[in-house]
Amino acid sequence: MKKVKIGILVASDRADAGVYEDLSGKAIIEVLDSYIANEWEPIYQVLPDEKQKITEALKYLCDEKCCDLVLTTGGTGPAPRDITPEATEEVCEKMMPGFGELMRSASLKYVPTAILSRQTAGIRGKTLIVNLPGKPKSIGECLEAVFPAIPYCIDLIGGAYIEGNAEVISVFRPKK
Repeated sequence: MKKVKIGILVASDRADAGVYEDLSGKAIIEVLDSYIANEWEPIYQVLPDEKQKITEALKYLCDEKCCDLVLTTGGTGPAPRDITPEATEEVCEKMMPGFGELMRSASLKYVPTAILSRQTAGIRGKTLIVNLPGKPKSIGECLEAVFPAIPYCIDLIGGAYIEGNAEVISVFRPKK
């Protein structure tokens, strides 16, 4: 079985500058460690909120590192430097708006400001890219909502097989 490669891209001016430690990318790794039963490799990057750097990093993770999944965190709000969704849309061949819709719906159960989030998802080649929010707690809530569909989406686009940890999360694949 092919080892799953997952890119984790943190878009944060302050984390990139060392003003504070990145907790969001580490939260993604922690959640995935509990959700994924088979072997997987994280490819972790922290970048400033600059569209060109984010698009270049997304292309690198998809095209050169051949990641099956890229999860971004940060840059999804309404602030002027929040441009991760625009960078994602620029590099994707297909957009998958249902991911963002479900994440906002899940987050609205906890905070009314979830409507300010602009998370989205898309496909580049054989890679699914999903934009997550920047707060570790929100990352957990959003991944819990969308992860059940991620392995099957990656199956459909020709990526590596992701086996879910049935003790922690239920992954959905239609019966053949």
